[in-house]
Order: sequence, then C-alpha cells, then structure tokens
Amino acid sequence: MKDDVEKQPRLKLEQYIGMQIRRQRQAQDLKITDVARIARISQGMLSKIENAQVSTSLETLSRLCDVLGMPMSKLFSQYDQQGGGALLVKADEGMEVVRRGTEKGHTYHLLNHTRGPKKNFEAYMVSMDDASEEFPTFSHPGTEFIHLLQGELIYRHGNQLYPMQAGDSLTFDGEVPHGPEKLVQVPIRLLSIMNYGQD
Repeated sequence: MKDDVEKQPRLKLEQYIGMQIRRQRQAQDLKITDVARIARISQGMLSKIENAQVSTSLETLSRLCDVLGMPMSKLFSQYDQQGGGALLVKADEGMEVVRRGTEKGHTYHLLNHTRGPKKNFEAYMVSMDDASEEFPTFSHPGTEFIHLLQGELIYRHGNQLYPMQAGDSLTFDGEVPHGPEKLVQVPIRLLSIMNYGQD
C-alpha cells in the first residue's frame, strides 16, 4: 500500500492552482493576454502562476477567479479532496500569502486551503524577523487562537497587553483590534488560527 501512495505523489498547491486556472481559461477559449489584462496582472505573472513558478497572493487569485467565473472555493475544493478527507501540508510548503504586515517583514504561510463561502477557519504560520517599531492592527470576525513557537513578544488585544514567550497561547475575540505591540526577541514564529464558526 505504501508503494501505491508513492506512485501517486500529491501535487504541490502551486502546481494544483496553476493547473486549475489554466484548465478553466482554456475551457473558455480565453487568451492568456486577455485574462491577465482584466485581472490587472502582467501576462508574465499569469504564465508563472499557471506553470507553478511563483506563489501569489489570495487577492490576485480572487481576481483571477472573478475573471474566469470560478468561485474561490472551487479553486481549492478538489485539492482538499485528493486522497481522502484530510489535508496534509508538509513543512515549508504552506502557501505564502499577502496580508497586512507583510511590508513590515512579516510573512504569512496559509496552512489550510478551505476557503470560500463555507470556510470556517484559517490557519497561518506567521514569521517576524524584523523588530520594526510600527505594527499593523487587525480586526476580523470570529475567534483567534495564537500559539508562540519561537521568540518573545508583547501582544495587544484592545487596551490589554500580554507578554508572551515560546510555548504561550492566547485566545481572543477577533473583532477587537489586536496585533503585536513589541517584538522582544526575534526571530518570532507563531501559529495563528482564526475560527469563523458556522453561519
């Protein structure tokens, strides 16, 4: 049985996304130049996305899905179903996405890909290597859980400050403004899970 698994290697997310976008574009007989223009990206970038040569932001993927008339949930739905009902994301293979704070030297890797109208949670691995003095403030629906894996920081939630060291966890209401107040010891790696609940 192990040999059967090895004969059918799982596509990396970038490969799967590129394949889905290319298939959808070709099925509608759309030229790559036209799709890129309407999605407001360069033809070269779209070519790189289709050929899995680059990771791209969820915002760009959302625009591409709009152009192709494909819900974002459909883009990821079959990827989640490959090989059963579980989703394995290997170390360092989470899709890098752009969120507020990226320009401050923070990187976000999405560890799950169940997005769209029925998404109920998102999980990110967040890395912060630059002890910048300014930090973005976040606010979003649902509950957020963060677990600090490496480093030391002071985290703000509303008017409260929470000193955190490696191994510490914090759970809070996502609608209250929150974010890092001070990076005490870098590099910092933390797991962030946002639970949106059920409609």
